[in-house]
Amino acid sequence: MTTGAATSEGAVDAWRAVRSDSDIQFAPIAQPDPPQTPEWLRALGEFLVDLLAPVARLFVAAWPVLMWVLIAIGVALLVLLIVRIFDIPVLKRRSKASDQSEDTLPDRAEAEALLSDADALAAQGRYGEAVRLLLARSIGQIANRRPDLVHPSSTARELSRLDALPDAGRRAFAAIARSVERALFALEDLTERDWNEARAAYADFALERG
Repeated sequence: MTTGAATSEGAVDAWRAVRSDSDIQFAPIAQPDPPQTPEWLRALGEFLVDLLAPVARLFVAAWPVLMWVLIAIGVALLVLLIVRIFDIPVLKRRSKASDQSEDTLPDRAEAEALLSDADALAAQGRYGEAVRLLLARSIGQIANRRPDLVHPSSTARELSRLDALPDAGRRAFAAIARSVERALFALEDLTERDWNEARAAYADFALERG
């Protein structure tokens, strides 16, 4: 028991010696004051909160709709990516059809020459001849560019139903066909109005370039 007490007293003395050493600091270190936020920075933060709060509220309110819009855009982009990766000819067919329609357009100089010749006949009151000239040479123009579409027996009515022709081309041959059929089968003399209708339809097809 004596040995234990002596050891305890020695430890206490050692602790006191350490505590009395002025080179060792035992008192808590005072923490420095936190830095103050500059007034301009606080004002900027409040301004941004006031500015963006309505936008944030609008975004939250619109999120259900916006979510589906984003999903739709994502699906569309995915489909486009798949089409491109696997070379699916969806867009190619549309492009090919457009190219084929361009192939049926007559040369602009030829179209202007045809209209000039037909106008000369119409100026003499020969409207029927002017329309028939328009029909014959316009069929020849398409035959030269697309011989696979036009046959010797092809009529304006048949050409007005050709899918390979653009809409303006089908309208042109439909207008010409109406006038020619009236002259041939109803034995009616064509009027200036008939000529103007056929001419305008052909000009829309032959001269207008999209």
